[in-house]
Amino acid sequence: MSIKSLLLGFASAIIAVSGARAADAVVELEPAEYVKICDVYGAGYFYIPGTESCLRIGGYVRYDIGVGHVGSNDGARTSAVRTGDHRGTWRNNTRFAFKIWTGQETELGALKTHSETRFDFGNRNSGPDIPQNYASKREIMLTFAWIQLGGLRVGKDWSAFDTFIGYAGNVLNDMTAPYGGLDTNAVQYYFDAGNGLSAVVSLEKGSGVVGSIDSYVPHVVGGVKYTQGRGAITSVVAYDSNYGSVASKVRVDVNVTSEFSLFAMLGYGSNGRLNDGSSNVIDAHGRGFYKQWGGNWAFWAGGTYKVTEKNSLNLRFSGDQIKNHSVAANVAYTVVAGFTATVEVYYYHYGNCGVGMVDTSNVNWTDAEKKNSVGGTIRFQRSF
Repeated sequence: MSIKSLLLGFASAIIAVSGARAADAVVELEPAEYVKICDVYGAGYFYIPGTESCLRIGGYVRYDIGVGHVGSNDGARTSAVRTGDHRGTWRNNTRFAFKIWTGQETELGALKTHSETRFDFGNRNSGPDIPQNYASKREIMLTFAWIQLGGLRVGKDWSAFDTFIGYAGNVLNDMTAPYGGLDTNAVQYYFDAGNGLSAVVSLEKGSGVVGSIDSYVPHVVGGVKYTQGRGAITSVVAYDSNYGSVASKVRVDVNVTSEFSLFAMLGYGSNGRLNDGSSNVIDAHGRGFYKQWGGNWAFWAGGTYKVTEKNSLNLRFSGDQIKNHSVAANVAYTVVAGFTATVEVYYYHYGNCGVGMVDTSNVNWTDAEKKNSVGGTIRFQRSF
């Protein structure tokens, strides 16, 4: 037998043995489970693998920088490090907001959750007398954390007194006539009649020294809205159980064209037992959790004009009975999808009330609390 024959035989044997071992080593892989899009609840949702639940993750990163004086809480006053003298400085704040939504269809209706947590780093004032305006980490804020099954919602939300009727325009500065207390734990029920008519009833805890309920009796908010293609009419009423006082707001929205929209909102509340002589600044001057504006009535009016697909103009006027008035206007420009830059200017006039006060006839107005204030803000925001 030749050497060539021996080599060929040896190679054939190795190949045969290797082939047998390779056949024994074959492992059947399970099919990969890819993430599936869930379009039931809108864009951005996907099915959590192995479940019928849909998940959406989002949020934004924002940077604000501003100048000017807006009362004692504007964040624009500080003390000189070497001398302690009061002086102006930039207002600035960076925020990261993280949001999660879930949704799942059940025999009792849609089961949804929503949460939002905010992290801030920036500066703010401690008050006109101690303007310690240093940049630092600010509190972590749990803005939303609620569960909703059908029309029933429970958990941490903003008050229906504010969310159901809508916010007072697309402006960044809105201090002169606050329109509600926002943060609260709540038990709410939303009803949609399906013909443009909707309603809400909300039992609320409130928040803060003045706003939190002081017994087993909750605050109560009720609202009704009628919406059609050209706009909407909305009304909300709130009962403050701490003081037995009632506040209300009525709003009209009009879509003049597809690019141009207007709104007007009027708030009214009785001081009643809000003005009870308490030593607490807000409480003592007739401002509760819902009626936070000065005097009995306040108004907010403005509009949005969409100049192009990327550019919009926003304007808002506001004022109250005790002669606090303001106007704010901004230009919002979408640089690229998800990234918006906004430039805003504002004018505030404080009449008989500075921030946190009602009767300022004997107040010695400082630079930190000017009766006439002008300023501006630039905001950069990346939303995802």
